[in-house]
Amino acid sequence: MTTRAEARRQTESRILSAARELFGEHGFDRTTVRMVAARAGSDPGLVMRYFGSKEQLFAQAAAIPADGAIEGTPDEIAAQLTAALTEKLADEPVGALAALRAMFSHPEAAGEVRKAMTAQQRQIADQLPGDDALVRSGVIGALTLGLVVSRHLVQLDGLDVPPERLMAIAGPLIDELVTGSRPVE
Repeated sequence: MTTRAEARRQTESRILSAARELFGEHGFDRTTVRMVAARAGSDPGLVMRYFGSKEQLFAQAAAIPADGAIEGTPDEIAAQLTAALTEKLADEPVGALAALRAMFSHPEAAGEVRKAMTAQQRQIADQLPGDDALVRSGVIGALTLGLVVSRHLVQLDGLDVPPERLMAIAGPLIDELVTGSRPVE
């Protein structure tokens, strides 16, 4: 038998999942609490009770999960970054896409995306060789963001191939950026 606490967690999880999908599909402005409740099979009142407001729901739904600490030798870091990007290209990162879509019209989302990406960029740069490590780490972040947005949101021609095919091109670029084998002028 399901306890009350378990039922609440399940309902919150359904609401959050529905919110991620809808914010990702429609952005912040065009997503309503009623839409989220309907998709979650819940009541709008429960959405408000559990999350407080549409803005607070969005903040949780659009939170970009960290890839985890990226660390090790330059070769290990390159392998971790390549694996993380391959995963994002294979499985649409719904929560991250909600944040990315909303960042163009919702300033708080832009701040959250920037905060998450800057933290990871600096964490990686601290481990890379060379004086231009922060620049190279930023380019890796831009490459990752560009590929994910272009594949999942913009749906550019040519990016609908298997992730492994994209990574056959992007992987060596990441390796080169991590190792610093080509100096930035």
